[in-house]
Amino acid sequence: MNFETKEQVLEKIMEQKKPKCPHCNHEMSLWEVPPINFSDGLGWGAPYLYVCFNDECPLYKKGWKDIEEQVGHHASYRCMCYPGADKFEIMPVFSPHGGEGQIIDDQVLMEQEVLKEAIKKGFSILAGCYVEKDAVTVVRMLLDATEPAKVRLKAAEMVGDIGGLDAVEPIRNVKFGNRLIQEEVDKSIKKIHEKNFTRECPFCAEIIKKMAKVCKHCGKDVAGQ
Repeated sequence: MNFETKEQVLEKIMEQKKPKCPHCNHEMSLWEVPPINFSDGLGWGAPYLYVCFNDECPLYKKGWKDIEEQVGHHASYRCMCYPGADKFEIMPVFSPHGGEGQIIDDQVLMEQEVLKEAIKKGFSILAGCYVEKDAVTVVRMLLDATEPAKVRLKAAEMVGDIGGLDAVEPIRNVKFGNRLIQEEVDKSIKKIHEKNFTRECPFCAEIIKKMAKVCKHCGKDVAGQ
């Protein structure tokens, strides 16, 4: 069974036209479901919903009075529907600003689209680097903090496959701030050393032969180190 990631679900939703609330004809907002259980504890069953946040919506305005009279609570309803569905339901809100923190506006959607294109472009460049064995460009992309994390992670993996000993120095002392990227970099450095039968001196950190007894750089005894 294949499960879609939130990114894949959002990508599909972005291709759809936003529905309009049947109560006020106002365009509904894309809403990210908060990471909490709701109602019976099963949650909403989807990472995103469409919700009407029009404060002039008749459903919303009437809901404050209805709930107060029926159960004595200060709350109302907002119209909602699942992406791709044509059935509209209601969700409770307990303040005029309830749920607004999870609204995904057009700016966020645009940023998601830009990120997707950047990842696509980055992967395309890396694919060309793999064919050409261009480790220099791969290292540059790995060190470029403006590249998407997915691209840098792939670059970190590729360094170990096509990089030589000259690729070790630029990346071994960098703190990447991303655990997955750092782990992949460490694996790649180890792979490069294994291919070249080398290691790093435990005293000066310069590259030496794996079987060396004395470091040619600092002169320290490294036998058994």
